[in-house]
Amino acid sequence: MIFLIRYASGSATWLTDLALVAVPILAAVALGWAARGSRPYLAALAAGLFVLAWRAPATLPGEAAGAVLSALSCVTLGVLLGAVTPTRWLKLGILAMSAADVWLVASDLLQHPNDVLVAAAPGAGLPQLQSETFGGVNMGYGDMFVAALLGAAFVGQRRVQLTTAALTLVLAAIFDLLFLVVNELPATVPVALALMLVQIGLAVRGSDRQSASRMRANQAQPSAPEPAPDGT
Repeated sequence: MIFLIRYASGSATWLTDLALVAVPILAAVALGWAARGSRPYLAALAAGLFVLAWRAPATLPGEAAGAVLSALSCVTLGVLLGAVTPTRWLKLGILAMSAADVWLVASDLLQHPNDVLVAAAPGAGLPQLQSETFGGVNMGYGDMFVAALLGAAFVGQRRVQLTTAALTLVLAAIFDLLFLVVNELPATVPVALALMLVQIGLAVRGSDRQSASRMRANQAQPSAPEPAPDGT
């Protein structure tokens, strides 16, 4: 997407219009079906969030509503992609996207296309849902999508999901301290770091369980009988 905007700046307008239509629909699907705890009647909340983002732009409630819509839409995309993609590929994709993000920021190839995308507006005062702005912070839609993929990579493992989410939040808070000295950071890095740390933890725990199982199996085996004493 970044290269598309870089070499065809008009594509930013098309992406903005696409986000305006697709994000609320995908958010409604998340509330009604895809997200944990979803209910069909909750899908109507997406309309309320959209109206708030539309009628209260440049305010914290309006910006928060837009960010929540985008996050919910990413949940739906993550669920759908996770249903058709092997977990290993999802995890490799997260690492690959994070590496690409680092390269784009380090080579200063991200700033201009991102500025063009953020500045694009659908007109009629409609909300800009192609990126997330909250106060003085701006995050690309792709950054939030990568976080959703992390949740999809551990679907069915509720405790691991919660641990990974908490770890990502902590790492992101620490990583964001770098904003004190730089103006732009690859937001996918905390997600990739959380994935690697969780994978290491799962591997260590699996190894410990295997060792414990082998020990129990050895203890359960009957010991060889002692030889009878010689009667001579």
